[in-house]
Amino acid sequence: MTYKTVTLKRGKEESLQRLHPWVFSGAIAAADDTIEEGDLVTVYAHDGTLIGNGHSQIGSIAVRMLTFDDTAIDEEFYSQRLNDAYKMRQSLGLQREDNNAFRLVHGEGDFLPGLVVDVYGPTAVMQAHSPGMHFARNIIAKGLTQLPSIRNVYYKSETTLPYKAHLDPVNDYIIGGMETDEALENGLRFHVDWLKGQKTGFFVDQRENRSLLEQYSHGRKVLNMFCYTGGFSVYALRGGAELVHSVDSSAKAVRLTDDNVALNFAPEDGRHQSFAEDAFKFLDNMEKDAYDLIILDPPAFAKHKSALRNALVGYRRLNAKALEKIAPGSILFTFSCSQAVNKEQFRLVVFSAAAQTRRKVRILHQLTQPADHPISIYHPEGEYLKGLVLYVE
Repeated sequence: MTYKTVTLKRGKEESLQRLHPWVFSGAIAAADDTIEEGDLVTVYAHDGTLIGNGHSQIGSIAVRMLTFDDTAIDEEFYSQRLNDAYKMRQSLGLQREDNNAFRLVHGEGDFLPGLVVDVYGPTAVMQAHSPGMHFARNIIAKGLTQLPSIRNVYYKSETTLPYKAHLDPVNDYIIGGMETDEALENGLRFHVDWLKGQKTGFFVDQRENRSLLEQYSHGRKVLNMFCYTGGFSVYALRGGAELVHSVDSSAKAVRLTDDNVALNFAPEDGRHQSFAEDAFKFLDNMEKDAYDLIILDPPAFAKHKSALRNALVGYRRLNAKALEKIAPGSILFTFSCSQAVNKEQFRLVVFSAAAQTRRKVRILHQLTQPADHPISIYHPEGEYLKGLVLYVE
């Protein structure tokens, strides 16, 4: 197959020779006039040396590299990459009797830039973040159903593709249909709303961090801010928390949290209560020392570098309010999923919040995304989830 061509400026091939998977628009010296969004292109160095093949797109990232040789991007290519990703998850022990929810494909971390796939039992939920992956969705769906236990593929890319591409994607099943909306995570059951929920319907990236929280929950009064589907709340209850309060500004999220609590605990277990309320308002109004374990897991405050300053202000304000109100001898789990905020910036913000309250604060754990959200060693930008567990006196 002959692909359209892109030629780089002198010296701009160096990052690609180090296997970084992005070609920036400013690095391009020449390109075929007929290239359109999502086309397969072959990238050449200024001297004509072939670098590899990838997907073109409009924007600062002009090509997402799929190979660093002349391997064809066809059905066999996708099948092999999906199999490689599945084998790694098998080696992590993520598909077992008490767990069937995990991330199967994590973009650049699985050498499939622009593609995310989460698995919930027999259903794979696929998101394309690039036009090229959108155009390859049917081939990818076929490859997914050739993997063990995956029978249904739901495509959910209406909000993840660049709007300027005018692709008009439709969220729908490519293969199969609805069997069950329940998934198992470490023996706990969760309803997953991949039809209308955020992301792919559930935040599987907090699995290990939820397990850690469970270990700290016994006998504690727990506040789960930005609860979404109640993952941390359910783990805290299983860990033996005295009470768990879940807060989210979305009434729908609160209902889903209540449903997930009911899935796992008897109706007469009255330890849980939920509140549909703004997080900052709730923290402002809550009594001091009411909780001795608080989880702060907000949505991304900065999705782009342009929003970084305001995001850092938001994180500092949020953490300062929690540190001010939390009881002595407490545990605070605090997170940022903003890719634009690096771990040093996040840690500095939490330090600033702690200094503002003048309390004694110690770091017990520094957290990140789990192994099924791998970071390619050639693409450090793939590290997005940052977390700290603090002991507050």
